[in-house]
Amino acid sequence: MSHTAVAANDTHSKVVGYLLWIFGFTGSHRFYYGKPITGTIWFFTLGLLGIGWLVDFFLIPLMDRQADLRFQAGPTSYTLAWILLTFLGIFGLHRMYMGKWLTGLLYLVTGGLFMLGILYDFWTLNDQISMKHARRDLFG
Repeated sequence: MSHTAVAANDTHSKVVGYLLWIFGFTGSHRFYYGKPITGTIWFFTLGLLGIGWLVDFFLIPLMDRQADLRFQAGPTSYTLAWILLTFLGIFGLHRMYMGKWLTGLLYLVTGGLFMLGILYDFWTLNDQISMKHARRDLFG
């Protein structure tokens, strides 16, 4: 894929990646870039005892390019959805933003479906948005 094709499919932000990296020992930047397994490992090991966290400072541009290649761009902003999930996930605002009103309201009254729904969304949010964009392209 050419550089212009990647730029046209700019799904994630390096600026947000670096802001989340500040809290990277929680794995938040890795979840954002679609790396839930290593995000979970970073969460439970405090960024591989800080070593992985430091290395990630240099890997964020690569993770950003990989996310841009992997996920499909469209009208729903990955960055806004991730900000809503990270800071207001318990209220379901990220789900409402994606048009998932029923589950958004369910999260609102159940504390993010007892926090398990939020964990699920940390693992799958990028794919949920990408699939929404793919369906839009299929059905117009």
